[in-house]
Amino acid sequence: MDAKKLLQTVYATGKRMYDAKLFGRGPFNQTEMQMIGEILANRERGKRIISSRLAEALGITRSAVSQMVNKLETKGVVRRVPDERDRKIAYIELSDKACAMYESFKEQVLGCLSKIIARMGEERVRHFMEEAQEFISVYDDVVHEMAQECPEGFILK
Repeated sequence: MDAKKLLQTVYATGKRMYDAKLFGRGPFNQTEMQMIGEILANRERGKRIISSRLAEALGITRSAVSQMVNKLETKGVVRRVPDERDRKIAYIELSDKACAMYESFKEQVLGCLSKIIARMGEERVRHFMEEAQEFISVYDDVVHEMAQECPEGFILK
């Protein structure tokens, strides 16, 4: 496969996966689901998260996180909880209602993924995921190497 054909295939596959909207069919959009997932992942590790860490984890600006938190706060999905020692720090936490909604939606997604595994077979799904992860890792390595070779003119940093 030549590079031009690979580019076309990568774009087409990426578009199909994006259009599938794995996390975009529920009560939250994709970025909101990612935010909720980050908050829950931190909670499961016994940690709390602040908006600047959310922005970093999501790859968006603190301003965008603030707007999202404001929107979700008015809907009763998240709340800002001030730090006990430093009132300038506010943790972003999910409301009990949001946790229940997320768990329900997660169960639906897990059901969908279980059906995919049943249709494709566990080995094919595992192989696909391993190959996809390796492809992404190699891509990241190559982009990093090329950026080092040409820091001013390389746009894929």
